Amino acid sequence: MRKLKLQMQLTLDGFCAGPNGEMDWMTWNWDQQLKEYVSRLHENVDHIILGRKLAEGFIPTWKSRLEEPAGEETSFIKKMNDTPKTVFTKTLEKSIWENTGLATGELADEISKMKNKDGGDIIVYGGADFVSDLIVGNLIDEYQFFVNPVIIGNGLAIFNKVSAYQHLTLIQAKAFECGVSVLNYSSKVK
Repeated sequence: MRKLKLQMQLTLDGFCAGPNGEMDWMTWNWDQQLKEYVSRLHENVDHIILGRKLAEGFIPTWKSRLEEPAGEETSFIKKMNDTPKTVFTKTLEKSIWENTGLATGELADEISKMKNKDGGDIIVYGGADFVSDLIVGNLIDEYQFFVNPVIIGNGLAIFNKVSAYQHLTLIQAKAFECGVSVLNYSSKVK
């Protein structure tokens, strides 16, 4: 069965965005080791899922990066564009993006169908509400929290809907020179 992995940027105080969706607090001057870590994380990924709100910025941003001069990140930019995507939505009736389908059914059913298909891992990028629903549904197999060295005091959280314990198993904790620490957890408890 395929794994569903979450890659999520967080502040030290646990927010994924400011109160109005601001993301200007994120560390983007990544060191080479962190870039390599992210590339390795995506090696076995052959599908990306997104919430609709995030998809509206995510997909066009990666597409626009194809126009950048060739450099060390060219293969990763191509991977992000070439990997098939599914956008979870209750408002769109057809996809407005290339290489992207829509999922409009019940979240758990749609995720189960995806996990039971042949293929590599699935990675999810999403906003607070979408990711919260995945967490509450216990649908994520592996968490990759990119903890940024900043405290913002208030914002959008991904754990605010959780009402029962979900024990996780630490796979790896790694600090990078740029200040970002990655906490990698499995939802499988030892």
